[in-house]
Amino acid sequence: MSPQERQIMRERENLRRERIRRETEAALHDSGLLLDPERRDLFESRYIQERRKIEQGLRQQIETERQQQLPALIQQLKKEFQPPQSNGPTAKPTESPKSRK
Repeated sequence: MSPQERQIMRERENLRRERIRRETEAALHDSGLLLDPERRDLFESRYIQERRKIEQGLRQQIETERQQQLPALIQQLKKEFQPPQSNGPTAKPTESPKSRK
């Protein structure tokens, strides 16, 4: 990975962490709790842990639904992209000059 790619990855990770920090603070604020620093850290840790569980469950649910819907999609695309069938006799492919040897 190039230095530029590594820098982009670091920036993305920092943005992700900042977003999680803001959302954790918003959850604490919305709860209305006034916690000492130790209990606040514990709240934040549990919030992040439980949120990961929720997100993992949602990813699994989406993947299950995707797998259920893919066969119908494949059939639809197969019908859409299948060459039209002719009712007349099927034409034999022409022989190439090399195949007559």
